Amino acid sequence: MSGAHEPHYGPWTMEAVLALGEDHGQRRELVGEALLLSPAPGTKHQRASSRLGNLLDAAAEAAEAPVEVLGAVNVVLPDGLFIPDIAVVDAAAAAEDPVTCDAEAVLLVVEIVSPSSSGRRTDRLLKPPYYAEAGIEHLWRLELEPVPALIISRLREGRYEERTVAEAGRTTLVEEPFPVKIDPGALVRQGR
Repeated sequence: MSGAHEPHYGPWTMEAVLALGEDHGQRRELVGEALLLSPAPGTKHQRASSRLGNLLDAAAEAAEAPVEVLGAVNVVLPDGLFIPDIAVVDAAAAAEDPVTCDAEAVLLVVEIVSPSSSGRRTDRLLKPPYYAEAGIEHLWRLELEPVPALIISRLREGRYEERTVAEAGRTTLVEEPFPVKIDPGALVRQGR
């Protein structure tokens, strides 16, 4: 539940955004000095996020990767503060239960594309260059519409290079940052 807060005037800072506290009704991200608000995700989005997070967690454990798989964590970038749907973070960096994670500790970010036109622009166009500038090696984008598809990208020479597209109904082995088998359709399918 969100609480009331004092009106804010002027540019936003990371400290001011974090001082707003938790709000499960919306995400508050910082792009430069602008506050970016987005509503809480819908059921299909949450189902996909939970299942993909579980798959990544099991794969990381099987590979004995020293990482934590976290949902909706504050990632500090050189010019902003983003909350990816899933972040795979160095275990040592997550050990102290921080409020934020520095981008240097983030190995992979996953964005699940929101159905709204502004959400699609944010996840497809706005966020990737910021993640690339921060040096986050892996970016996955899960498209829910018109059919589920997972776009796997890796950082090359300062930009993300699309390497794999996993389509609904077909299980794809993704090798990096650790091996995991994914069928995007199974991530959103209702029921068990």
